[in-house]
Amino acid sequence: MATSVTSKTGNPKVTSPAQWVAARKALLTKEKEFTRLRDEISRQRRELPWERVEKRYVFEGPGGKETLADLFEGRSQLIVYHFMFGPDWVEGCQSCSLLADHFDGSVPHLNARDVTFVVVSRAPLAQIEAFKKRMGWNFKWVSSYRTDFNFDYQAAFSKEEKAKGEVYYNYTMQNFPPDEAPGASVFYKDEAGEVYHTYSTYGRGLDILIGAYNFLDMAPKGRDEEGLAFSMSWVRHHDKYEKNQVVDATKMYEQPKSIGDSCCSGESH
Repeated sequence: MATSVTSKTGNPKVTSPAQWVAARKALLTKEKEFTRLRDEISRQRRELPWERVEKRYVFEGPGGKETLADLFEGRSQLIVYHFMFGPDWVEGCQSCSLLADHFDGSVPHLNARDVTFVVVSRAPLAQIEAFKKRMGWNFKWVSSYRTDFNFDYQAAFSKEEKAKGEVYYNYTMQNFPPDEAPGASVFYKDEAGEVYHTYSTYGRGLDILIGAYNFLDMAPKGRDEEGLAFSMSWVRHHDKYEKNQVVDATKMYEQPKSIGDSCCSGESH
């Protein structure tokens, strides 16, 4: 029989096969409870009331101007990811980029289930296209530059809102330093062409979209974000990771540099 070794955290690291299976089965019971609860929450999400989208939004896409209804591309369901990329930013948000690294592979599967997926940012289309090319992404990404779309869906804040110290984000007033915010909004278009807003989620509600987090949650050290002032301070654009990179545990979120702020490429220092 193996000797049990206990770590400084109190978690058993080495035990006998029989003890390991017993512990694993106990956790499996809780995992199944969580799965059933998630299914129930998903069911309740689908039963939320809808609100008709009365305002006409026009976006700039690769093929020209498109309305919100156009973005459905003939399907009845639309998921929009609100990507933090301000009009004067030199690059998109590194945390949103972590999510975006997961998008391309999902698109054809979503399309097969009557769902269109689109990314929306306030940056002008030319800036979006340049950053998208740099990152090697292929998903559809349109610009909401000079529209109210991001503001209306809690994904951007005006100077007047910021001046009050708190902004309305994730359905509550709170301190949120960046000018842009991440989120996902879902819409439905009926046979008459009417568009309805069915759901939006923000903050940790977006965790489920991050495949890398789900992998890390299975690893022994987990996300390893305890002690960080900003949980995602370790995240980089995928072309900026360095071998043996050091994470500053005191660093809070820093939005990308603005055009004209620096002659540099916008890298964090």
